[in-house]
Amino acid sequence: MKVIVGLGNPGPEYEDTRHNAGWWLVEAVREAWGFPAFRDHGPARFSDGERAGQPVLLVEPLTFMNRSGSALAPLASLEGFDVARDLLVVVDDVNLDVGRTRLRAEGSAGGHNGLKSVEAALGTQDYARLRIGVGARPPGRELADWVLSPMPPEEETAVLALFPELAACIESWIAEGVGVAAQRCNR
Repeated sequence: MKVIVGLGNPGPEYEDTRHNAGWWLVEAVREAWGFPAFRDHGPARFSDGERAGQPVLLVEPLTFMNRSGSALAPLASLEGFDVARDLLVVVDDVNLDVGRTRLRAEGSAGGHNGLKSVEAALGTQDYARLRIGVGARPPGRELADWVLSPMPPEEETAVLALFPELAACIESWIAEGVGVAAQRCNR
């Protein structure tokens, strides 16, 4: 089974914030692929279906960003599940300009609290992550304030315009692996 996790924060006050770009994409993928509505189960929301001949589970942790890993810890015990091969985590990234994306097979959290939590819960940095650029924090502004603020409409439009291409990249990750998908996703 392939598991695609979009990180974000629960609650209507966070819905339109930069930090929820991972949720935005996973929700767009669910709609594009015709998967059923998300259903709550414990500390996460799930939807599942099949894509590229593989069973796929879409996950949105309902924990806050810095506790995302607790919702993913049970994945490590699934029979036959290989975190390095079968997990893709989608997150916002303030180190990438709006409209830029980066898919990597592994790496550090890069200061991202959601990824830090995932790494702590899974005990590894060896899992694929798709970063969506949300723009750098302006000088003098606190990072938390920046990522928890809504994007201006033109920036949000630029991010949302990437989603059909990113859904195809995720399908490539499912069918062909992270190396091939990265060649298509990184911009």
